[in-house]
Amino acid sequence: MDADAMKARTKRYALQAIRVSQGLPRSREADVIGRQLLRSATSVAANYRAACRARSTTEFVSKLGVVEEEADETLLWIELLTDTGILPEMKGRELAKEGEEILRIVVASIKTA
Repeated sequence: MDADAMKARTKRYALQAIRVSQGLPRSREADVIGRQLLRSATSVAANYRAACRARSTTEFVSKLGVVEEEADETLLWIELLTDTGILPEMKGRELAKEGEEILRIVVASIKTA
């Protein structure tokens, strides 16, 4: 997958997370976890774009490390939302599947670089 395709994919992932958070019920728990989900999922896309602008391999790997951390954190928020029943399991599963795929691609890219 080339950089432009991955930029588009991480952006779609962020948009999916935004839509999921918009559909969360209004409760203290959903608001707190939903905000965290939004922050980390959008950070995946933003930091991947930053990695593509890296000036060196070291900087590229470092920025991809941030993407890896944010992608993994996003998976935690999805798990918490589904495990508490705030988010229907089917919606959570779809978002988590894409997050896991993005995480695998990023980890492979770090190892290759």
